[in-house]
Amino acid sequence: MEESLIYKRWRRLDGRRLKDGLISVVEKTLIREKSAGHRLKLCIGSDSQVRGGIIEFATVIVFLREKKGGFMFIQNEKVEQDMNLKERLITEVARSVEVAYGLCDLLDQYNIELEVHADINTDPSFKSNTALKEAMGYILGMGFVFKAKPDAFASTSCADKVI
Repeated sequence: MEESLIYKRWRRLDGRRLKDGLISVVEKTLIREKSAGHRLKLCIGSDSQVRGGIIEFATVIVFLREKKGGFMFIQNEKVEQDMNLKERLITEVARSVEVAYGLCDLLDQYNIELEVHADINTDPSFKSNTALKEAMGYILGMGFVFKAKPDAFASTSCADKVI
């Protein structure tokens, strides 16, 4: 069985690896940020890029400090697999949902808002729109707040930049 994203290696934007498990690091981060007086919201998103026969996925957890900027944790992974566009987009969503699901109890405990962002366009003239209904149903069905382009910055800007 494939290892869960919650247990894979995560890093900061500057490349430093998270030393403890993701849940532990997120909890310590929430405690530190709240004690500093910051009001937080988390946004989770994934993106992917195909290079040859390799698909590279990036999943990010973006910590937004209300009116004080933010930071993110990153997980990259390369897989050798053929996927059409719709399969790849749903896989991105599944990766984001897996992380959101793994963190949701902790976020509820600390009363932190959570959004799951999908790199899918709401405009039907774009190819990615073919996965919109499935992605929206998947995310909303899991009980998470759903954001798509142009409001899905965690996937379209943050994850996109770290592939």
